[in-house]
Amino acid sequence: MRACYHHADDQRIGAATVSNMQYVLTGFTNDTEFRVFAFDVFGDEQVRTAYRIRADLTLARKYGISLQELPLLCRRALEERILVSDDERSFTYTEAEMCIYADARAVAAEKLKAARKPRNSHAIR
Repeated sequence: MRACYHHADDQRIGAATVSNMQYVLTGFTNDTEFRVFAFDVFGDEQVRTAYRIRADLTLARKYGISLQELPLLCRRALEERILVSDDERSFTYTEAEMCIYADARAVAAEKLKAARKPRNSHAIR
């Protein structure tokens, strides 16, 4: 498991606080070693706002994140960014976020593996 270093004051904001927002992936483009995802976000008044979020493909490979996972991970990151700053329209899915995701996935895999281990039974000899 990789060690992710982030500030102790970093907090994850739950998606429940933005339940009134709708996120629509409208497409993606490639920009050198980045995949740039385009999202339209609809708020309470059905006003559409366009956002872009970039993901470094080299870092995604480094952390074992597949291309299929990136749109949802970027959407989650976008939800959090919008709560913090409504002024910006373009973001980057950071290496720290990828590392945190990879660590959480590794922990979940270990728990699943431990749950599947057969219990030690006392064999009669």
